[in-house]
Amino acid sequence: MASTTLSAPEKRPFLFDGMPVVLAMAAALLVIHCIFNNRYDYFRDEFDYLACAKHLAWGYVDQPPLIPWLTRLGLITLGGSLRAIRFLPALAMSATVVLTAVIARELGGRAFALMCAAAAVVASPVYLNAGSILTTNCLEPVLWGGCAYFAILAAKHNEPRYWLWFGVVAGIGMQEKYSIAIFGFAVVVGLLLTEQRRFLFNQWIWLAGLAAFVIFLPNLLWNIYYHWPFVELMRNIKAEGRDIALSPLQYFLQQCLIMQPIVAPIWIAGVIGFLFCRSFRLYRFLGWSYPVSFAVIAGLHGKNYYLAPIYPMLLAAGSVLFEQAVDRPRLAWLKPVSVVLILAGGAWFAPVVVPVLSVESYIAYQARLPIKVPRSEHSHVGAVLPQHYADEFGWHEIVSGVAAAWNRIPAAERPDCGIFAQDYGAAGAIDWFGPRYGLPASVSGHQTWFLWGPRGYSGNCLIVLDDRKERLESMFNQVEFVGRTPDNPYALEKDLPVYICKGMKSGTLAEAWPKLKKWR
Repeated sequence: MASTTLSAPEKRPFLFDGMPVVLAMAAALLVIHCIFNNRYDYFRDEFDYLACAKHLAWGYVDQPPLIPWLTRLGLITLGGSLRAIRFLPALAMSATVVLTAVIARELGGRAFALMCAAAAVVASPVYLNAGSILTTNCLEPVLWGGCAYFAILAAKHNEPRYWLWFGVVAGIGMQEKYSIAIFGFAVVVGLLLTEQRRFLFNQWIWLAGLAAFVIFLPNLLWNIYYHWPFVELMRNIKAEGRDIALSPLQYFLQQCLIMQPIVAPIWIAGVIGFLFCRSFRLYRFLGWSYPVSFAVIAGLHGKNYYLAPIYPMLLAAGSVLFEQAVDRPRLAWLKPVSVVLILAGGAWFAPVVVPVLSVESYIAYQARLPIKVPRSEHSHVGAVLPQHYADEFGWHEIVSGVAAAWNRIPAAERPDCGIFAQDYGAAGAIDWFGPRYGLPASVSGHQTWFLWGPRGYSGNCLIVLDDRKERLESMFNQVEFVGRTPDNPYALEKDLPVYICKGMKSGTLAEAWPKLKKWR
């Protein structure tokens, strides 16, 4: 394999060595997402962000504040349509494409390396999915990649000041999703294990830590004030055994799957290259960051996509090594062929993660796949659709079922009649779609809804969704079963019982509220 000295390459204009093609790929990806991302309906978690966006705070039970704040900005500027709220993730994935190519350039890559790295991001199923719906995963790749970029600049130019920007990006990342702390920890371990440990004795890396802390501080204080709700939530989820636990080997195989099998050799080469190639000696600490992050996330039985944001830097490094390997006349044909194969593989996987097909066509397509789409939670195993699709169905039926009960409430009783939902999906759907039915905002003990309290309702009249009649009869003097919400065969949450409950037997809803807490 040809060796390239990477410590001081010549400066090149940004629009050089394949970057126009990379920008074209990023723009095409943005257009594709904007065309197809309104094919189904709102995703369960999107209702959570939409509701939290109307209750701006420095934290929420299940997430830091950045995504709700950006959702609020999007609602103000673009509106609340599916395409509008999903423009942020689509844009973030296109930015990840460009950032990955930029990292490849910093590692010494030329035109083919940049295009290969960009194509690998475009064609990776986990990134295609992250760009099609609004979740806290959508900004992770660009934030983790941004940290890696500044770490590379610090090592490449022997300029510790770049670590300050690493800290700034990491602090922003902590306001988006706490998992970036794992990457920060892994980088520190990597520095300790390599010659770049000298950075740890420099003031700039400590200033970087201070910058990250200061940016994260408002959310930290919020968590302290509310007695660490996120920690309690994670502990409850683990105790409940909600998620499917994977062995390290299963976790690794699923990494190869969610990043696409054709792309897997590139990022694996990136790991090996960072760890062992002389040309990447300066960046060996980033090589160590992968096994450390993998060990932590797999050891905690995290979901398969939790490690996804680490791959842009690995794809960049692997693409540079691939370019060096085929940089000879008799192998030149491999360059266009490999890019075409990567993009073709992404097109083959695309229907699994982007709603390019109708539901019926997708089900038929899924049946022909040689592999089963992984399920991350036990409750998803028997579903017709994978969870990221199934949770986009059934919400209109739930709200219409609640509206049927609401229409039975006399007008005089409606000001003191609340609607209680068991989880943030149903509660958020009621809050988002309910106004067109004349429904008030929901109440719930689930996640951050619990912190918003009973909204002043006394408990004398309550429409309760998805509960057991026996339990409700122990709490209310009168419990009337209204019916079940209309069925939707594709939804995870469907056919829910609806009750009208009147006259709490003891106390008020506010007094009973602590018992309704549901953080799991």
